[in-house]
Amino acid sequence: MAFNEASSLVEVTTEIRVVLEALNRPWEILLVNDGSVDETGALAETLAAEHSHIRCIHHEGNQGLGAVYRTGFSEAREPYITFLPADGQIPAVSIAPFLARMDAGVDMVLGTIPERPVPFHVRMLSGCERLLYRLLFGGFPAFQGMLMFRRELVERHGVTSTGRGWTVIMELILRTSRSGAPIGHAETGLDERRSGVSKVTNLRTILSNLRQVFQLRIDL
Repeated sequence: MAFNEASSLVEVTTEIRVVLEALNRPWEILLVNDGSVDETGALAETLAAEHSHIRCIHHEGNQGLGAVYRTGFSEAREPYITFLPADGQIPAVSIAPFLARMDAGVDMVLGTIPERPVPFHVRMLSGCERLLYRLLFGGFPAFQGMLMFRRELVERHGVTSTGRGWTVIMELILRTSRSGAPIGHAETGLDERRSGVSKVTNLRTILSNLRQVFQLRIDL
């Protein structure tokens, strides 16, 4: 997932590629350039030209996380899907333990992040979000950071959420959980961002997510 991540895209993509090559199984990296205005798009094209297992897709203008997720849903070719930010905050080595849980027979693996010092406003937003989901949906599986799931879940559950935010992922988790499908958990590594700032704590994204959450409550 890349929006104006030219300074970290090549390094992070290389780290992911090295981890995937060591797994000795089919894999693909899909670089989704979400309307970047820096050199992210050009670098993504170069990476795709250099490696046959790397593809890139460019959004016309910045469309937000929701659009990136939906592009991943529709374009992924391998049976398991995961999403990693191009800022390097989730280390590539997190992939292996998630994959091990998937191979054990679950349909989805949700990340958990150990306690860590975070800014007050981030902690407050996270707490309010968990409370909102509890009130609207009667609970929500523990989830922070990274997830991995079977590609077939998207079609099986008919995910419909639109908009900029991450509600489409929350819908997939809710529908999978309510279906009784097996869900596992694994610890998500978390590093400092190598570039840029958070794209999900701005007012525009927060308001968009709120609208989508209430629409999701109606749809479910």
